[in-house]
Amino acid sequence: MTKIKKVKRRKKYRVNVNRKRLRNKLEKLPTIECNTIKQEWEISKSTRTNLNEMGLAYDPNEVLPIPNVKRDLLEEAKQKLMLSDLQNDSEDNDVDTENKPAKIHVARALEIDAKTPRERMFRLPNGQVHFITYLLDKYGEDYKAMARDKKNYYQLTWKQIRAKIKTFKGIPEQYNEYLSKKNAT
Repeated sequence: MTKIKKVKRRKKYRVNVNRKRLRNKLEKLPTIECNTIKQEWEISKSTRTNLNEMGLAYDPNEVLPIPNVKRDLLEEAKQKLMLSDLQNDSEDNDVDTENKPAKIHVARALEIDAKTPRERMFRLPNGQVHFITYLLDKYGEDYKAMARDKKNYYQLTWKQIRAKIKTFKGIPEQYNEYLSKKNAT
């Protein structure tokens, strides 16, 4: 009797669901921002098929599963059984060839794009730059005096100030600009 209730429960009409909008949403293609993938995308095929043809993974958990001892032991046992079957039936020599993706150039292009060096866009905020340049102009390299300065509103320790100055010196665009202004005056 409980089985019938479950079946009826599943077949209830959901009033709050707009079926037309739901159908359109399911038929709608995914928005692809990557140009290399967008050019090779085939509308008639599913997302999984398109990605498999390009040599990309639809579900990373299928490609790189989480290690499971029980599953590994079962696979080893199956392989041992298959090896024993192959030794018994040695006349059958079918070679299994893996299907290489048809559009492997897409995966290679994405890999090359990922490996190209990127330009660092890290910059400190203008307020921090003004504070650091003020401290450098006034105290030079005396970090303990910087920590006691009246403009040290956030009560940074001398080590924190030293770290901020080190990061400032590590950004060539901002530090070179500071040095050029300092030398000009």
